[in-house]
Amino acid sequence: MHPSEVLFQGKRQPLLLPSCDHYAGSEKLMRKSMALQQELGPLFDITFDCEDGAAAGSEAAHAALVAMLVNSDDNRYNRIGVRLHDSGSEHFAADVATIVGSAAARLAYVVLPKVESAAEVIRAIDLINQHAAQSGRTDLPVHVLVETHGALREAYDIAALPQVECLSFGIMDFVSAHYGAVPASAMRTPGQFTHPLVVRAKLEMVAACHAHGKVASHNVTTDIKDSAVVANDAQRAGAEFGFTRMWSIHPDQIKPILKAFTPRLSEVNEATNILLEAMTAGWGPIAQHGRLHDRASYRYYWTVLQRAKLAGLALPEAAAAIVNQTDSN
Repeated sequence: MHPSEVLFQGKRQPLLLPSCDHYAGSEKLMRKSMALQQELGPLFDITFDCEDGAAAGSEAAHAALVAMLVNSDDNRYNRIGVRLHDSGSEHFAADVATIVGSAAARLAYVVLPKVESAAEVIRAIDLINQHAAQSGRTDLPVHVLVETHGALREAYDIAALPQVECLSFGIMDFVSAHYGAVPASAMRTPGQFTHPLVVRAKLEMVAACHAHGKVASHNVTTDIKDSAVVANDAQRAGAEFGFTRMWSIHPDQIKPILKAFTPRLSEVNEATNILLEAMTAGWGPIAQHGRLHDRASYRYYWTVLQRAKLAGLALPEAAAAIVNQTDSN
């Protein structure tokens, strides 16, 4: 049996996605992002924006452009998604018809912003599936932005939906929804990691994701000139709050985010040594350096190697042998 089958018998394997989700809203930025993805490889996702990050007044033309770019040869890895207008917008149905209807086969996912409830997500997914079926796609992943009081209240129910693979925290809309009761300083560091209402929202959303094996994506860093700020935000989001993915809104933010979420080589080596010994022991308990390990900790170290592989880290030969095993082993 493959190690993942041994370690997750009867349990849902957690979804893993590239740790950086880069947003682009104009044609210039979308094409630039695609060129960068071709250069670096599928280490990060791109989300083409039809909502807040796109110009107003030319929604139909923009949706057609997005569909064309997704279907183009420049979409080399099929790791491009799209943020649609919210389902209450007059442009939502047209977005779905134009983009999903013609590009579902090549889309990595669609993002639903400003939702208020799980029922709203279900209705949106129904429409998405109707158009995706035209391309023979029945499992188009859906990402949901948690940026309203309603979405936060129903985060567990939203994360439980089978087609939803990621929840993203929309900090600016969430803070704004308090109409001044939460200060603007809570939209950025350090306030975003210390204000009780924002901390509560992030933790509840992340807990909902991990309860259902889904991906939790952290909000943007609005400071686009200082890479140290985004690196610090990404590190804190992962280490203190349990996020495994983060938005980027400028190309210079991509590499610091990837670095922050990529396991260190020391962690990879530790995971490799523990898993190799576990395999020798038939996945039974072992003691290493005076610490007990069993399948509970093996699942953690297995995920470390999976995250390192997804991030494009050059794995030591022994680690590569573990993660690349086939079922015949």
